[in-house]
Amino acid sequence: MAKRLPFSVAKAEAHLAAADPVLAELIAEAGPYKPRPGDGAAYDWLVRTILFQQLAGSAARAIQRKWYALYSDDGARTPTAQEILETSDEEFRESGVSRQKAGYLRDLAAHVADDRLDFDALHAMPDDEVTRALTAVHGVGEWSAHMFLLFYMGRPDVMPVGDYGVRHGMQIAYGLDKLPTPAQAREIGARWAPYRSVGSWYMWRATERVVEKARDRRA
Repeated sequence: MAKRLPFSVAKAEAHLAAADPVLAELIAEAGPYKPRPGDGAAYDWLVRTILFQQLAGSAARAIQRKWYALYSDDGARTPTAQEILETSDEEFRESGVSRQKAGYLRDLAAHVADDRLDFDALHAMPDDEVTRALTAVHGVGEWSAHMFLLFYMGRPDVMPVGDYGVRHGMQIAYGLDKLPTPAQAREIGARWAPYRSVGSWYMWRATERVVEKARDRRA
């Protein structure tokens, strides 16, 4: 069963529709906000995030299967922090994990092994503290931290201005001549608070609408 969101979607959408007529239209067309907090362990989520960075989904999944198979017969579980720290450079390389990502995974494992990163403690932290805790790990940048807050933790007021899709959605939805800068995106999203996560999700939907309309025209 999916986890419950820590906020009311109906309340969030009512606020956004009242605050921003552009969002009111998107909400009416795209329907309710769908993301729910992530299942499974936060550690597993971050390992996968690092592994999948800058890779197409199919390629990343193939590497994941081969790498996970080092640690269990069925390759179905995420390696523990200690197992990652004990994995050799050669084993990483033969699994398809790049040297850079191996370094990132080892740094995450080291933070977990020595309790510098306490996933249980994150739930009591405000968003900015969660971001600082996560970005202390090499390979986990602000974008990854924002995605963790929004999609894994289900936080309501994340504004991922570093995400191209959100800013492209703003360009489309607001009829802007060019892609807004992160500062401009932050200004556009200011009226969405305290539900900027929900507003950002609808910017992704704005991009999808353009793709879907183009596909329909070609059909």
